[in-house]
Amino acid sequence: MKSVLAVIAGLIAAVVVIYGLEFLSTILFPLPEGADPTNIEWIKENAELIPTGSMIIVALAHLLGIIVGMVIAAKVAGMTMIPSYIVGILLLVGTLLNLIMIPHPFWFAATDLIGVVIGLGIGKVFAQKQLKRA
Repeated sequence: MKSVLAVIAGLIAAVVVIYGLEFLSTILFPLPEGADPTNIEWIKENAELIPTGSMIIVALAHLLGIIVGMVIAAKVAGMTMIPSYIVGILLLVGTLLNLIMIPHPFWFAATDLIGVVIGLGIGKVFAQKQLKRA
């Protein structure tokens, strides 16, 4: 049961980080007039209109979200990395699905995917430091 709670806590923490930074990106780099970022069809048809700075922050959000999610999952789990790995894998799959379902510029897709893999590695290192030794 503790492992399930750890996964849930890790996912919630990751989502808060990701959506928080994505929201910040729209403040720092406003979308064009009439843009509707909640409409997937608008995004598919107008991805090239999304400011580059905003896309960089989104890629960074995915990297940081995985790290935070994995660390929180390990902290809650206490003695096992399995919840952290589950959080990391779920976020990787979510990123891949996003990249497949919504057309992105190549540079963003490559940066985002590389960032997520790096996030998994960094997340693992920091998550392991949260474990209690038996």
